[in-house]
Amino acid sequence: MKRIYLDWNATTPLLPSVIDAMTDAARSAWANPSSSHAFGRAARARVEDAREAVAALAQCDPRDVVLTSGGTEANNVALRSAFCEIRGVLLTSRLEHPSITRVAEALESEGRAVVRWVLVRPDGTIDLEDLERATRTEGARLLAIQAVNSETGVIQPVREAIALARRAHLRVHVDAVQAFGRLEDVAADADTRSLAAHKIRGPKGIGALVGRPGIALAPVLVGGAQERGLRPGTSDPVAAAGLAVAARHASGSWSRWRALGPTRDALEMAVLRSCLGARVNAAGAPRAPHVASIAFPGWRGPELVAALDLEGLAVSSGTACSAGTAEPSPALLAMGDSAAAASTVRFSLGEDTTPLEIDAAIALLARVVPRSCSEPRGSCSEARGQRPPLP
Repeated sequence: MKRIYLDWNATTPLLPSVIDAMTDAARSAWANPSSSHAFGRAARARVEDAREAVAALAQCDPRDVVLTSGGTEANNVALRSAFCEIRGVLLTSRLEHPSITRVAEALESEGRAVVRWVLVRPDGTIDLEDLERATRTEGARLLAIQAVNSETGVIQPVREAIALARRAHLRVHVDAVQAFGRLEDVAADADTRSLAAHKIRGPKGIGALVGRPGIALAPVLVGGAQERGLRPGTSDPVAAAGLAVAARHASGSWSRWRALGPTRDALEMAVLRSCLGARVNAAGAPRAPHVASIAFPGWRGPELVAALDLEGLAVSSGTACSAGTAEPSPALLAMGDSAAAASTVRFSLGEDTTPLEIDAAIALLARVVPRSCSEPRGSCSEARGQRPPLP
């Protein structure tokens, strides 16, 4: 059975050239990049090459790129830096990735910040009118907003949000993990932006925080002078070699992702035809062209994901960082759709996804998800002789 991978928002398959670069670095650049001898300089060259590649992708100076362990660490540094010395108000929404929302909650519990949760519209975008009101909150200091929602694919009105924040003299952090390499405009006017290599065909365990020149940052960890003291710990030249190749690939890949739109639309239309009651979440909002978030009444998202996996189709029911929990989708809950939050499956396509794979996925869905999926819970599974979903 040939398996089909439609979970590119969770992680992307490594480029063959990334594997080659990392293999070469493991043989020739394995030393400590902080060492001053020839071995160390060879390793340092791989780290600096990655920094330059990220800078080219982000259209900034290499000196403004801090290499991190990934998007989560980058988000942590960005948020904590804004409140390391001065207590204030953090503006964000429940649409954000857990590495934003949980840091916001932690800052509040530590007494470093007060969180003002910006309202969310039913279409999955933040409410700009409420954001404008929030920017007038006394002590408002930082706006944290995502570029693309990982669960629904909704593109947030980042440019408008930054403009509102600037009028109030607020600092702005954009979680651009799902945007780099996939959108042409990736919030270049933000004060800080986060990136994760494994979302752009690179390795896990490395990413970057891109800062505006002069923006003050503070470390989350202490113990070393690496990355100008902002990210202590020995840098990994092997991962850096992979990031460098992936970032250069991403610099010219957004048009390939945009071309996935018609394929994604065909998948959605076929699902809506084959399953009565199914509906596309955030269908009326601007969305990344490779993401389809679909609610299947009569199913629980994780159970349908498991059923499809048995047939060879890999999809997800939410952000991978929340996998293993029974919690419904935070983004869909924020949109006010509790039914969809529990019954949604996310299909995320990628550069290597083929029309034949989409055709096969449609056939699998028609087989696994009966047309009567809008019937009461248990009827669909019982009709196939399978164990009904747990209550």
